[in-house]
Amino acid sequence: MSAAFFRSLFATILSTALAASALADEASNNTDTVVVTATRTDQPLALTGESLSLISAEQLRDQQSVALSDALAQTPGISVVRNGGVGQTTSIGLRGAPSGQTLVLVDGMRINDPSAPDGSAILADLLASNLERVEVLRGPQSTLYGSDAIGGVVNLIGRHGGSSGCGVSGSAEGGSQRSWRGNLATCGSASSLDYSAAVNTFHTDGISAADVRAGNREPDGYRNLGASANLRWHATEALSVDLRGYYVDARTDFDGYGPPPTYSFQDTPEYGKDQLLAAYLGANLRTAGGRLNQRLAVTSSYSDRKNFDPRFAPAEDFYSHGDAQRVEYQGVFDLRQSDQLSFGAESQRTRLKTAAPNSFDPNPAPTRGSTRIDGAYLQYQTTLLQSLTLTAGLRHDHDGDFGSHSSFKFSGAWKLPDGSTVLRANYGDGFKAPTLYELFSDYSNPVATLRPEVARGWEAGIDQRFNDGRAQIGITWFDRRTHDQIDFFSCFGVVSPACALRPFSGYYDNIARSSAHGLEVRWSLRLAPTFKLSGNYTQLKAIDQVSGNDLARRPRHSANLALQWLPATGWSMGTALIYTGARFDDAYGSLRMPGYALLNLYGAHDFSAHCAVYARVENLADREYQPVAGYGATPRSFTLGVHASL
Repeated sequence: MSAAFFRSLFATILSTALAASALADEASNNTDTVVVTATRTDQPLALTGESLSLISAEQLRDQQSVALSDALAQTPGISVVRNGGVGQTTSIGLRGAPSGQTLVLVDGMRINDPSAPDGSAILADLLASNLERVEVLRGPQSTLYGSDAIGGVVNLIGRHGGSSGCGVSGSAEGGSQRSWRGNLATCGSASSLDYSAAVNTFHTDGISAADVRAGNREPDGYRNLGASANLRWHATEALSVDLRGYYVDARTDFDGYGPPPTYSFQDTPEYGKDQLLAAYLGANLRTAGGRLNQRLAVTSSYSDRKNFDPRFAPAEDFYSHGDAQRVEYQGVFDLRQSDQLSFGAESQRTRLKTAAPNSFDPNPAPTRGSTRIDGAYLQYQTTLLQSLTLTAGLRHDHDGDFGSHSSFKFSGAWKLPDGSTVLRANYGDGFKAPTLYELFSDYSNPVATLRPEVARGWEAGIDQRFNDGRAQIGITWFDRRTHDQIDFFSCFGVVSPACALRPFSGYYDNIARSSAHGLEVRWSLRLAPTFKLSGNYTQLKAIDQVSGNDLARRPRHSANLALQWLPATGWSMGTALIYTGARFDDAYGSLRMPGYALLNLYGAHDFSAHCAVYARVENLADREYQPVAGYGATPRSFTLGVHASL
């Protein structure tokens, strides 16, 4: 299916939604959804100036999402790239930003890996289990979140005790590629303690990461064991204590490059093991008659990644350990009902240890490095005439390696008197500190100190409801520019003082600039009490301003369309169409990858309030495509499962 087809399809849906405006008689009185990521405080979505997408637990359940990246791929402004089947290397780009410029949180715990070359989170190991919702905040967000949030924030919020629908629940499913998945969760309250906990496991024989059409037949399997816990002790009416934990243990088989002279990408017996442990301990205090809320927290994370190649040695041929310790203080003071002041201070220390043993040097001296960054922020929010919400924020950070940096933002949301129209605007900047690998590895800059990457972005949009909310549409224009972007400089054929110190490789330097601008459209339409149509479209032009080429793996057009049908009581069915447009696979604009569309079907039947069966078909048309040059994609797959609760 061509991009022109989907543009035509989008235009048809848009015109249908606009036509529904003729049926509007009065403003919608629905209670606004409350989100937390945009301001780090509870805020109605209608009063949020930034672009924020919400993926609810109901959406994850209805579409039966396994990998979180599959759910993220259906939100506007996000490019998801996976090198093969579930569990393979996965990256995301918010509005064209590299994966390392997106901060990922799980219940307030940062899970970006300090040992990764770009500092990104290990997204391949994130499963959509035991989640209350996922909030995706797009655009530079360093004012509240500091480094790593230059592209945006993905915030995973788990189920917590004391909420509705608590109890004990479990699910089990199996399907194609000998895949199976199990999940067991509980949440509730006991006296002054709210609790939730979950354990889940996933296993698949998988597909060949190297494209099967090139003769690669060996499947690359994946297994994942995860657990999470969230406890809150209400010590008094004003004081509560939080204890949270998150753990993942995963193994992934992957493919690599064969021997000379071809060095072709092909089946290999290589595999990797990943472990991640994150913990959070915090205290919350409410004083001044409930007007001042304070939080003091200590968080810690540890990552352990190892790669093995049985062809050469039983021991690992690569390992990387990263850990981060963080202290956070935040205060939120309600000056009055319409004015709120947020302030805070943070300190984070990260460490790295990595090496690549080989047959010539089985015990190389590891690369080690550490850095510390301290920051403080202030944000003021006011609502005028109960309709115009303005937010302004300022942050200052200091790092021992790159010095100091200040960030700021300003946003506004205006709910028009009819109640059905919201105008939004936002401007902000952000920074990304050099990663430990860029600073301390064998590819560190030998002659200059790396500067932080800096981005500035703005957006403006409108949200419109029609017919008491039965039809909705949102349109956002955005622009983002990054300078001092860190990239690898190759010394091949170059004579310079720096290359004299890195003659056989190269080094990291602030040599790149990029820009991204475009349009995001999202809509929903209640066609009938039992039919709901929703979707989104993203037009993105992400450019390397040095070369003038499109950024690699950033399609100019992408779209999603979902139809949900409730044919009878206890039954639900739906379909999802995911379109990824043509894009270049390399930074030189020489390898163009064609666009592709995937169609998924899913359905469920509730036998009772406590038992349901469900099924899904992914890639119904059995579309053959390469998400990345040389890599394969999952063929048509079937899954059948059961869910039970007490």
